[in-house]
Amino acid sequence: MAEEILVKASKLLEFNTPVIDVSLLDAVINLMYCGTGEIQRKAQEILTMLKENNEAWTRVDAVLEYSRSLQSKYFALQILENLVNTRWRRLPRDQCDGIKKYLVDRIISISSNPSLSEDEKVFLNKMNMVLVQIVKREWPKHWPTFISDIVGSSRSNESLCRNNMVILKLLSEEVFDFSSGQMTQTKANHMKQQFCSEFRAIFELCQHILESSTNVMLVEATLNTLLGFLVWIPVGYIFETNLIESLTAKFLSILPFRNVTLMCLTEIAGVTFPKNAPPAYSSTICRLFSRTMQQLNTVRLNMLPPHTNIPEAYAMGNDNDQKCISNLALFLSTILRQHCKIIEAECKEKIGELFGTPFDLAMNYLLAISEVDDMEVFKICLDYWNWLVAELYREPPLTNPLLTMNLAIQLIRKDSLCTRYHYVPYLSRLRSVIISRMAKPEEVLVVENDEGEVVRETIMDTDAISLYRTMRETLVYLTHLDCADTERIMTEKLQNQTNGSEWSWKNLNCLCWAIGSISGALMEEDEKRFLVMVIRDLLGLCEQKRGKENKAVIASNIMYVVGQYPRFLRAHWKFLKTVINKLFEFMHETHEGVQDMACDTFIKIANKCRRHFVIIQAGEKEPFIEEILASLNTIICDLSPAQVHVFYEAVGYTISAQPVQIVRDNLIERLMSLPNHTWDDVILKATTNVEILKDIEVVKNLVNILKTNSAACRSIGYPFLPQLCRIYLDMLNVYKVTSENINSAVTLHGESVLKQPLIKCMRAVKTEVLRLINTWISTLSSISESARIPELPSIYMSFVPPLFDTVLFDYQRNVPSAREPEVLSACTVLITQMKEKVSEDVPKILDALFGCTLEMINKDFEDFPEHRINFFQFIRSIIVNCFTGNIEELKKKRYLGKKIIFLSALMLIPPAQFTLIVDAIVWAFKHTTRNITEIGLEILDRLLDSFSTKVSPDMAQSFYQQYYLTILSHLLSVVTDSTMAQVAGLTVFAVTLGRMFRELEEGLIKVPLQGPGQVKSNVEYVLEYTFELLKKAFPHLTDEQVRIIVQGILSYDNDVEKLKEHLRDFLVQIKEYTGEDTSDLYLAEKEQEVKAAMEAKRRAAESVPGILNPHEISEEMIEEPMGNGPALNA
Repeated sequence: MAEEILVKASKLLEFNTPVIDVSLLDAVINLMYCGTGEIQRKAQEILTMLKENNEAWTRVDAVLEYSRSLQSKYFALQILENLVNTRWRRLPRDQCDGIKKYLVDRIISISSNPSLSEDEKVFLNKMNMVLVQIVKREWPKHWPTFISDIVGSSRSNESLCRNNMVILKLLSEEVFDFSSGQMTQTKANHMKQQFCSEFRAIFELCQHILESSTNVMLVEATLNTLLGFLVWIPVGYIFETNLIESLTAKFLSILPFRNVTLMCLTEIAGVTFPKNAPPAYSSTICRLFSRTMQQLNTVRLNMLPPHTNIPEAYAMGNDNDQKCISNLALFLSTILRQHCKIIEAECKEKIGELFGTPFDLAMNYLLAISEVDDMEVFKICLDYWNWLVAELYREPPLTNPLLTMNLAIQLIRKDSLCTRYHYVPYLSRLRSVIISRMAKPEEVLVVENDEGEVVRETIMDTDAISLYRTMRETLVYLTHLDCADTERIMTEKLQNQTNGSEWSWKNLNCLCWAIGSISGALMEEDEKRFLVMVIRDLLGLCEQKRGKENKAVIASNIMYVVGQYPRFLRAHWKFLKTVINKLFEFMHETHEGVQDMACDTFIKIANKCRRHFVIIQAGEKEPFIEEILASLNTIICDLSPAQVHVFYEAVGYTISAQPVQIVRDNLIERLMSLPNHTWDDVILKATTNVEILKDIEVVKNLVNILKTNSAACRSIGYPFLPQLCRIYLDMLNVYKVTSENINSAVTLHGESVLKQPLIKCMRAVKTEVLRLINTWISTLSSISESARIPELPSIYMSFVPPLFDTVLFDYQRNVPSAREPEVLSACTVLITQMKEKVSEDVPKILDALFGCTLEMINKDFEDFPEHRINFFQFIRSIIVNCFTGNIEELKKKRYLGKKIIFLSALMLIPPAQFTLIVDAIVWAFKHTTRNITEIGLEILDRLLDSFSTKVSPDMAQSFYQQYYLTILSHLLSVVTDSTMAQVAGLTVFAVTLGRMFRELEEGLIKVPLQGPGQVKSNVEYVLEYTFELLKKAFPHLTDEQVRIIVQGILSYDNDVEKLKEHLRDFLVQIKEYTGEDTSDLYLAEKEQEVKAAMEAKRRAAESVPGILNPHEISEEMIEEPMGNGPALNA
């Protein structure tokens, strides 16, 4: 049966018959939705061909009239929508009018029925959306009566009126919310103006419905439509009518309208008054606020009277109840933030203070809602609290700076105090809420999971981190506003943990996260007293509680808290030493996550208190680092390899603080004694039996040792040099032997062998060797220029030649899947750090790395992602760091007589290889991955900058002649592809495109781009070239459209924002076929705008003598003045 239908389905594509077989279409669509496998695929293929046929729209009316399948009707509407969006302007006027009339009649017919099924409602909404797309193209020129038609028809039928409200809301969204990227700016502005000019009729219709209709669904639709209008309507419609009175007095208390009314009031509350707004607007906002609070406060209205337990009401309520609480939070936070001063002043004027006023009620509502167990609701409240406490913190203190706060409070009456006095009771309750709900900081690793088990947290939740940072900032401000109250609340909550009245892992975690978050907010003496008390109570709690899980949670919190107070630790050596020894104890605790937490806390403390480990403290015989190194094996014996690496990095921070080189070298030697002993043992055995390097356990050991070295090097920095020198040559030999072993395995067993555990470990050895070298070379940037420059020659000679001899040829000869991406990173770091010192080797590096890597990544945009990103970073490092020096000197010294295209102080790249570099840059910015596209554009920008400022004129002109038009054509191909332009965003493309046209306009390109026979100027030629390029790519556009876009690129080349919008307009236009009538594109208006921009640029240039070429200056500007002028001095 299905096969028979598919055989007949080809008839659907025959348009020489007057009608379509609707039942056959229904059957094919049914196969597409309900079929499987090949049948479904073939049905989809037929429907796609039908949909893409330019004549398919002629079948839509028959399908909508006679089809019994809702899916078929949707399919027909999709065809019609595609016609409207792409080829509407190509249709004859009578066909446009016919389609429009048919669709309007169908919508009226369906929407006039008050009792539609859900499927019919969805279908009607789809028809509404198609109609709105037509309105966007017809109104106002070809449908000037649209607004009056829709308003007039609304008065005849309530059901039709409800649907008209939906249409108006959709149109409002299309014009005011979603016009960017869908309409040109000029057209969008005209439609906005038209909507505003005809809005009175729409507003009067809304008012009439709200005042007189008893149809619940109609009123709800009207309120929803009004909600969409409130974003943009002139403020007079809001503040100079009875709209606010109607919303607050009539609809807020009615359950079906409560949520949408609150949303409307929120939009009104967020309105910013114009500068010349009458004072009555402020009074209106105050009335809106007080009446809303009054409605909430009325028990009989069954809303949210003050005694309501809001967290409980939210938990027990239905979806509408929960939305009401969420909308109330949004309303209160918006109006109190936007109109805080007005409302405060109003309440103080009437009562003399804030307590007992609508403001007091609003603050208590917000505090109660802040306790609701819903993160999104809490974030709404938190956003307001964060703003409020920051404002209160920034408020000037008392006017008399000679008075202390306590004395001032005694001497000055309450009503003359600053605003923050009135907020004291609210802020105290807020502190308690924030402390109780404190979010998890990113440092904490031991947490309670959903099953109530204590586990290590390994996923970095960025939303949670962002929440923590906002809460931390809020609590810090709250602490500055009243540190005593913050300390009191925290102390009480800690006592409740100790006495068991509030004991739970969650409560303890939140409390300790809060305590850690206010580090630095207390005075030093207060911090000392407070922290000692906290640690004492936590240690007591740890002794008191039974069970390893309880102790693990408490230990985790102890470590977190002490790690957050480095200032206190630096000031109290005995305590610091006790804490570190306690951390060493925790490093032997085998419970999940405790050792991780101990290591992470140790590295934080070591980093912030590093100097205190390497000096002799009072009462001590030697620096503490000596004790640590003497007990090194004992401390780390129970740690995993990854934890050992963290430990070594931590100790490295302390060693880096030792200023005496001999002492520091000795400390490094002792720190590395354990891994060095194992390393020496492996190297010794390998010298007699190289096969040992094929033992997987030995290979794993080497990986671990190299990672340990990298960890120590990261924190010690440049002084790690002696240790690196000790193992460097052996390390390169291990790299070489390991690579040979991998290549042999690939030769014998094919590339599939690369997935075996031993080969993976061998590759890890190569990777870690390169990472260690990268880590150390990166530290060169941390030493001063004066210290680095003398060291570079010896560093270069000691490290670079052996590295290149080992790594470059090995990379080139390996099969693609066995090449290490870290090789590219290593060369990038070398070039970045050593700059011109390594420039001589760049051709050799390129020979080894460039071609073979480019072959790996130029087949598609997905394969070898690590190589891909590293490769383009490598190209960027060359362009940025190797484009300096005196070219003439270079020619005299070394390269005289060579045909060259790309020069720097110590570098030569042959023309063919440079062409590949340009091709690679183009390939980069054509990527579908944002970061690679951005790198490609950055490289291109740097390249253009280098040729315009850092090379000889001959070299620059040679570059422009060979590559300018090629780069421009590729850049335009990406910019005019809406899919590609979205990858990195139009802004970055506009920057580069603008630069290319500026270089042209400013005369930097002197060589004729067209060739020797060029008659036109370069500007004229490139404009013509760009015109032909775009016209060929988009033949459906008119010549006028293309000419304006090309001229606009030149006019806006020095204004990135305008050029970006200009390009966005073009992306809108290329989606649609254009007919003879292009009036609704407002091309003439756009052309005037482009000309005005060009004229403004010219006037700016004329104002600076010498900017314009003498032949570009108008005659009237250069005409000599008549009469007696001043004589020239001889």
